[in-house]
Amino acid sequence: MIYLDHAATTPVAKEVLKAMEPYFSQMYGNASSLHSPGQEARKAMEEARESVAKLINADPDEIVFTSGGTESDNLAINGAGFHVFARFRKEGKKPHIITSRIEHPAILETCRHLEGIGFEVTYLKVDKEGMVDPKELEKAIKKTTILASIMHANNEIGTIEPIGEIAKVCRKHLVLFHTDAVQTFGKLPIDVKKLGIDLLSASGHKLYGPKGVGCLYVRRGVKLAPQAHGGGHEKGIRSGTENIAGIVGFGKACELAMGDMKKESSRLENLRKRLVREVLKMPNSRLNGHPTKRLPGNANFTFDFIEGESLLLRLDSRGIAASTGSACSTKKLAPSHVLTAIGLKVEETHGSLRLTLGRQTKGKDIDFTIKAIREEVEALRKMSPLKR
Repeated sequence: MIYLDHAATTPVAKEVLKAMEPYFSQMYGNASSLHSPGQEARKAMEEARESVAKLINADPDEIVFTSGGTESDNLAINGAGFHVFARFRKEGKKPHIITSRIEHPAILETCRHLEGIGFEVTYLKVDKEGMVDPKELEKAIKKTTILASIMHANNEIGTIEPIGEIAKVCRKHLVLFHTDAVQTFGKLPIDVKKLGIDLLSASGHKLYGPKGVGCLYVRRGVKLAPQAHGGGHEKGIRSGTENIAGIVGFGKACELAMGDMKKESSRLENLRKRLVREVLKMPNSRLNGHPTKRLPGNANFTFDFIEGESLLLRLDSRGIAASTGSACSTKKLAPSHVLTAIGLKVEETHGSLRLTLGRQTKGKDIDFTIKAIREEVEALRKMSPLKR
């Protein structure tokens, strides 16, 4: 199997698995317990917290462990919103949130829910390459704006957003800035202090760590209303017995990412450039997203006159695992909200293919994939009723 769906999930690195194993059956204490096994677990958790924090130049006490990116996004949006909601309602005002039309469903669905209970949300347009304009964001800010949430890089088309500029605008107007960095965490350099980020979401399974663990960076001084109530874990922001094995694995994955980020990003970018160059030699094909400001291993194509699902299945039969869009939405028949937001027609969105490269991707895999795509697209077009 040639696995080209790393934006959906990644295999657990062998070093990560080895680090996790003792915490399932040997060092299984509860980190809230005062006895030795409990304190041993807490020590491991805090060491992992330091590793996670170091990856983005945060302080360890600014890292809140969660179950993954979706929970982190929800905690950031809901936490910031409900912290001020009672006060705004008392004053007869609606808290205002700004986001973009191409965010992950964990952001968009949370914002839609908040709209239904009395919040106001502005959904910014993006250009044809998926870029958010910081000037448009600034125009959208009101006196009631409490938070802006713009993803660092899009999970479907790979476009990297100008979050440094966006954060600067937010700081100027005293608006909290949150970024969903699930796709960039451990893959691109992130310095939360230099960038001016207030809240950042990350997930372990996107960087060769385990599923079911992630974090929310919460800049010191930012107040959030907890969304899970209980024993007051994670400084009262996220109650629940900590997933020590998962957290240890997450920490180890961050250590590995720090060690090879620059070299691996360069390698993946070179492979992706070769893939894009050769695939675009095919007629009636195009790249979605920004041509250069994109994730190193992301390539999202549209092929006219075919169905992406059919291409996906044919590639799978040849041992290539890919995606037609976001893994969270592949079972939905509706067109990709990201592709329609950048201006593609509905029929064009159905001919999309997302290939995301990772550590085990080799040059020979790319060569095989290029050949397979050419052959399968040609075969599908010959039988397509859409091609005249």
